[in-house]
Amino acid sequence: MKHHGRGLFRISQNRDLLEQVCQDYRKARIARKDVAMLEYAEKLTVDPCHVTKQDFETLQASGFKDDEALDVVQVAAYFNFVNRIVCGLGVQLEEYWDKD
Repeated sequence: MKHHGRGLFRISQNRDLLEQVCQDYRKARIARKDVAMLEYAEKLTVDPCHVTKQDFETLQASGFKDDEALDVVQVAAYFNFVNRIVCGLGVQLEEYWDKD
């Protein structure tokens, strides 16, 4: 959350939103559509073998058009891919990330 939280703050300029999402996005004051997106991304991250067509359809039912839902899948999958490479190599965040 340190790395991507900065991006969220840069876009939103809302520290309260950032703290809410970091603590528990399900309780954050965000749109149901955003919660659905984060739930999907979380499931794809922590339990990818149990993601089903129904999970994708839930994104669509939450208001994502087909191409937007595909973007959610691709971005979540890409970041999982990159994070596993970074973790597999033992790469650590630069020291300046800890200076918040």
